[in-house]
Amino acid sequence: MEEHREGLDFTMKAWDVLYDSVDDERFRDADAETIYDALSARELLVSFGDYLKRYICEKAELNGSEDQLTLNDYQTMIRDSFADRGTPRSFRETTAKMSMLTRNWLTQRAVKREVVFLLGFGLGMSTADVDDFLSKAIGERGINPKNPYEVICWYCYEHGYPFEKYRKLRERFEGIMPETPGRQSAGAARAEQTVLMRRTLQGIHDENSLLAYLRSLKTDDNRTLFSVTARLAFDRLYDRTRELIARMYSAERNRPCEKDEITPADLEHVLCAAIPTDRHGNLAPAKASTLNRQFEGKRFSRQHIGEVLAGRTEVTRFDLITLNFFVFSQADTPNPQKRFTDYIESTNRILESSLMGELYVQNAYECFVLMCMLSEDPLCAYSDVWALSYEQEPMT
Repeated sequence: MEEHREGLDFTMKAWDVLYDSVDDERFRDADAETIYDALSARELLVSFGDYLKRYICEKAELNGSEDQLTLNDYQTMIRDSFADRGTPRSFRETTAKMSMLTRNWLTQRAVKREVVFLLGFGLGMSTADVDDFLSKAIGERGINPKNPYEVICWYCYEHGYPFEKYRKLRERFEGIMPETPGRQSAGAARAEQTVLMRRTLQGIHDENSLLAYLRSLKTDDNRTLFSVTARLAFDRLYDRTRELIARMYSAERNRPCEKDEITPADLEHVLCAAIPTDRHGNLAPAKASTLNRQFEGKRFSRQHIGEVLAGRTEVTRFDLITLNFFVFSQADTPNPQKRFTDYIESTNRILESSLMGELYVQNAYECFVLMCMLSEDPLCAYSDVWALSYEQEPMT
């Protein structure tokens, strides 16, 4: 299985693109243009559908046959597998036909998280396969040990159970009461770090221990608990980022600026300085960027930061990668290669501790950040590439 998953990474081509770009003789004097050209190349953009096709071929031992199969071939293989495993078309009632759903999965750039979990049942994936799809195919965190429905999926994948088993376990979970009224048990679970809870999962060997664990996650309104580990990492990086921006402002304005003066709007301004704004100061829409396809959902905003700080939305993989990029972009490291290596090691530690998987160079935004890290001035390169993407006509 390890060899099987390794064949899905698409990494060799992506690393070739990265190193060909930074080794280009233009990189020293025109780093942003070189990075932009590389990001615009189609070979760096791997859609969810591409990843799914590769997985299906690898699992059917049809290595290297992706281009030889038609869309209808793939649809038939998925449909047959779903039928053999008794997996429905959706977690919820739907009028959508299987032909339309499979076409979407095979042709779309991105899909919702629940599609990966459904495919886990329909294609007989292992836990490791599902984790890989989550982090590499859609750029999100792995299976969340604080989400009871994802925990039930995990339990079924671990034991090779079909979707019907998931449905019965879900019904049992929804029928149990929280350990303590008033969401106190949920508060206790919220305080426990995600990585520790993942270790606790390994001690679940039967339905009784599973239901006991699920009961500890139960809230009165069935909310999913956010990752404390990821939030702690976010808070540390955000705090350090504010310190660095305060230092920048102090030098620019020739007066002391304190960390507590720095707001989410300041961070948006620094990271998105090259993105055009309207007369009200609002950033130009993402769709106006020629890199929107590659960077979909990967533009920092004051609104998102405010939502995270208020506890209304979860910290994402993108948040941690970008904040740590900014911190390292301000490091006084004369050797770009050492800064690049140190950034990868630091970011991977942060991501792994939050169960989000290591940096994946095939994700276009992550490749972009890594290429910037190898330039003489990472933050300037980052900003200039964004600027270039708004100077060109957006692709339809």
